[in-house]
Amino acid sequence: MPTPHVKICGLRDAHNAQTAALSGADLVGFVFVEGVRRQLDPTTGAAIINRFRNSLSEDSMPGPRVVGLFRNQPVGFVNRVVKMAALDMVQLNGDEDDAYYEQMVVPILRQVRVRPEMSAEDLEGIVKDHLDAGRMVLLDAYDPNTPGGSGKVFEWSKAANVAHFEGVLLAGGLTPENVSGAISELNAWGVDVSTGVETDGDKDDVKIHDFVTAANEVAR
Repeated sequence: MPTPHVKICGLRDAHNAQTAALSGADLVGFVFVEGVRRQLDPTTGAAIINRFRNSLSEDSMPGPRVVGLFRNQPVGFVNRVVKMAALDMVQLNGDEDDAYYEQMVVPILRQVRVRPEMSAEDLEGIVKDHLDAGRMVLLDAYDPNTPGGSGKVFEWSKAANVAHFEGVLLAGGLTPENVSGAISELNAWGVDVSTGVETDGDKDDVKIHDFVTAANEVAR
């Protein structure tokens, strides 16, 4: 089985991001969504990302792709943050549409929240539409109270037909303890975590390392 792709999300400092990179994460995510717990303002976020990249240069590491999270924010704002922070990708967690996608200046990771009433067939159609358009997909649990990072698990069986597709990340309630089982069960191409590598609301370096290690061990 190929080594799964791993994204560590909701990072708020350069040290945790460096831990993710040194552990072998493929993507690191920083949240620019207003009014959420893990929010970074553009100036702070750009400074953290710059420090993170400088730390990788000192270690002569190529580093993971840097993803900025946004939700229903003006196109101009998003593209401005992309340039300020030199983001490699944007993750869109809102109601953005095709007209919005076309104005993005970097590749897109599209969050798809798996609602309880959504069938596996419905989900497969949505995922294929995004992949066919060149967008990566993040499958997350639906929670009416938060746009993401809730730590809730959705019914994984609904993703059985799509989790192995290149460009699809499985999210929602993953932890160092259950990520290997999720990858094995669904033959997942990639996984994403935020809450599952936190202790008392803050990112935990040990959990970050353990999560990436557990995910990568599935391929051995």
